[in-house]
Amino acid sequence: MKRPLRALAAAGLLAAGSLVAVALGGGTASADTQICEPYGSTVIGGRYVVQNNRWGTSAQQCINVTGTGFSITSQQGSAPTNGAPVSYPSIFVGCHYTNCSPGTNLPVQVKSISSAPASISYNYVSGATYDAAYDIWLDPSPKRDGVNQMEIMIWFNRQGPIQPIGSAVGSTNLAGRTWEVWRGNNGGNNVISYVAPSAIPSLSFNVLDFIADTRNRGAITNDWYLTSIQAGFEPWQGGAGLAVTNFSQSVNTGGTPPTTTPPTTTPPTTTPPTTPPATGGCAVKYTSNSWNSGFTADVTITNRGSSTINGWALTYNLPSGQQVTNAWNATVTQSGAAVTARNVAFNGTLAPGGTATFGYQGTLNGTYSTPTSFSLNGVACSRT
Repeated sequence: MKRPLRALAAAGLLAAGSLVAVALGGGTASADTQICEPYGSTVIGGRYVVQNNRWGTSAQQCINVTGTGFSITSQQGSAPTNGAPVSYPSIFVGCHYTNCSPGTNLPVQVKSISSAPASISYNYVSGATYDAAYDIWLDPSPKRDGVNQMEIMIWFNRQGPIQPIGSAVGSTNLAGRTWEVWRGNNGGNNVISYVAPSAIPSLSFNVLDFIADTRNRGAITNDWYLTSIQAGFEPWQGGAGLAVTNFSQSVNTGGTPPTTTPPTTTPPTTTPPTTPPATGGCAVKYTSNSWNSGFTADVTITNRGSSTINGWALTYNLPSGQQVTNAWNATVTQSGAAVTARNVAFNGTLAPGGTATFGYQGTLNGTYSTPTSFSLNGVACSRT
């Protein structure tokens, strides 16, 4: 969900009828340390930063930091479940708004990472509304402050009527498990979320597998920078007792990122599509999700003709106020309202009855509506 990251602030102590110990940014926890300051943080193990990161409410939130993680001891805030959570108490490596973990080698380019072994253990509670999420941040530049352009979220658990940013776009198998994949934009950055169908209390895995899958969806390239990896909770209501009991995260460099599936950023075919659909034509399914300042669209093309299409270009007009910003599984260009989506190297052949699916994200100014007509290689398509 949307989480505007905040710079660390030197705020006054919050008390709830008794004196509490508060760690401010840059501290080091040698014993259990309680943090109630909204953006307070401390260092554990000489390499990880634990942060309270209470940004979405003025109500008190306190965490207890141990030598291996943290727990939420008090969470008094509340937020509507159709909006953003109230906070993201978390433990991280890398740089979060100029607060960098000791000795970190981040930011580092994806192409320089050979592995990113991770291990996490959570403690969950009932009666609260929250997600337990790994948060991976990437940007085209080696940023150490501000919001990055790409956020990968791995939802290990969710309780209550909440959902990730955007809409579900499919599923994938990573880290020996099946994940539902969501894609969208929270108004500040792009988000791809991997959602576990049931709660995962602990897991050892390679973060690079999720980065590679995001890259293969065309959301980043190997030249982008990994800036931080975080693990914690997004509470909407309640949350006392939630805990990260153990956390281990490394980023090893010097190798080549895995390429288990064909990258979706493969350049388009060098010759323009020339094969029109034969008798029977084509069909287009256009599925969209919109919010106040943006939208995503997933488009499925079906060849309803009797002969194979070798190379395709789908043309149509976007309604006023819509502008494509990035795409996956197709090369999408826009001139004014006119949009052309061309196949990439691995999906240019459509046998009779065959389909190709691509998607994109865009900005929105005004009321959202969907395109009304489509043509494939110059032949009008029906809507499904």
